[in-house]
Amino acid sequence: MSDHDSDHDHGDDHSHDHGDGHDHHDHDHDHDGHHAHDVGTLQAAVVTISTSRSLEDDPAGDVIEAAFEAEGHDVAVREVVEDDFDAVQSTVDRLVDREDVDVAVTTGGTGVTPDDVTVEAVGDLFAKSLPGFGELFRRRSEAEIGTRIVGTRATAGVVQGVPVFCLPGSENAARLGSEEIIVPEAPHLAGLATRDGDGDEN
Repeated sequence: MSDHDSDHDHGDDHSHDHGDGHDHHDHDHDHDGHHAHDVGTLQAAVVTISTSRSLEDDPAGDVIEAAFEAEGHDVAVREVVEDDFDAVQSTVDRLVDREDVDVAVTTGGTGVTPDDVTVEAVGDLFAKSLPGFGELFRRRSEAEIGTRIVGTRATAGVVQGVPVFCLPGSENAARLGSEEIIVPEAPHLAGLATRDGDGDEN
């Protein structure tokens, strides 16, 4: 994979959810009715962005799938896409339009080499950005990779009512992002992203 935001550290803070711009009144996201609109069982799409990987040789994709399944969610689709702007963008755009996709996660292509185009390709699709994801991911990665964290451009946003997370391509980064941040928070974010102004799901 072209992405070299190598191995990222781990932690299990779920606090990045707090005020994420949604109509939350509870400051602790585990309390009261704060999760009333959470998606019970997620259907996830996992996309590996790489010119060298295949579904049979995709450790980062494997750990993301395992993280969802460990919490009782399903992976509806897995794909491997080459490091190409149009290919990445069209793939994510197509997947979020599927009825069986509540959340999408990409891995790879978030570094700074010329062929790292995931952030630009997917970012163009965001109706809303979720800056807290990248901030938390980088904070948790710093202990392991130090100042090299400045080259990590992990990002997230909402595309057509579907939360989309873009992780680096290493197995450790995929594990950190999926196990410690995405899987714990995705049911809540997916539920919020499909609510209309009155708090009802579309």
